[in-house]
Amino acid sequence: MQVRIIDGEAAFRLMEPLTALVVQAGEAILAVNRAAMRVDGKQDGSPVTEADLAADRIIAEGLTRLANDVPSLSEERCQLASPPFRGSFFLIDPLDGTKEFVAGRDEFTVNLALVTEGVPLLGIVAAPALGLLWRGIVGRGAERVTFDGTTIGAAEPIRTRKLPGLGEPWVAAVSRSHGDPTSEAFIDSRPNAVRKMCGSAVKFGRIAEGSADIYPRFGPTSEWDVGAGCAVVTAAGGKVTDGKGGEIRFGERGDNRFIIPAFVAWGDAAAVMPID
Repeated sequence: MQVRIIDGEAAFRLMEPLTALVVQAGEAILAVNRAAMRVDGKQDGSPVTEADLAADRIIAEGLTRLANDVPSLSEERCQLASPPFRGSFFLIDPLDGTKEFVAGRDEFTVNLALVTEGVPLLGIVAAPALGLLWRGIVGRGAERVTFDGTTIGAAEPIRTRKLPGLGEPWVAAVSRSHGDPTSEAFIDSRPNAVRKMCGSAVKFGRIAEGSADIYPRFGPTSEWDVGAGCAVVTAAGGKVTDGKGGEIRFGERGDNRFIIPAFVAWGDAAAVMPID
């Protein structure tokens, strides 16, 4: 298959149909009866449900219709992937925050990114139970959109906020299901840090809309957990770095291990600093 490179203009034309696809996947998740659904365990110990698989089917079929010449990497089909990826590819987490979903909470998301030459260009993070999604194209800005079922509302432009001033608290988005001592120490080193607890990739959305300043994760996660949020935060004016303040590259490893050892999402790109 010929390598296809999707630029910002082509990504812009894809944004609305991709948004509709992600919202449709979210509707399928909400249709699943959480009290009666089957929950299986993967080899890495993480859970997978029929909701994960239903959302993945919808997205896979939709991407085939929209851009069948662009490869995709989904959490639920990663064993079929053939990295490293050249040109552009779609990076998908059909249900991010499965633990939140299984526990009956509302902060789970559908994440879809378009990565071009190793860098997330377009991102959509949808929280179906909240009726909210955050989306953006790097270089073209970011938006927050409400939706009800498959009815999509008006888009509101969003932007990250500047570094808190002297004496003002940093608001750190933190996970309800995952935590580690290094992340906690990093947050504690911010002046007057306040923790804002969120589930799944909702944390990226809170950074992008300017209601939180920083989201550190000094524990391993996967590329599909981060790609869409990275694009949205970057499009909104922030930056997502690796655990040492450097760039994160996506889809370029050839060993079928899509692990990101650590990352930090910064609301103010000017606040990025090397991390020891």
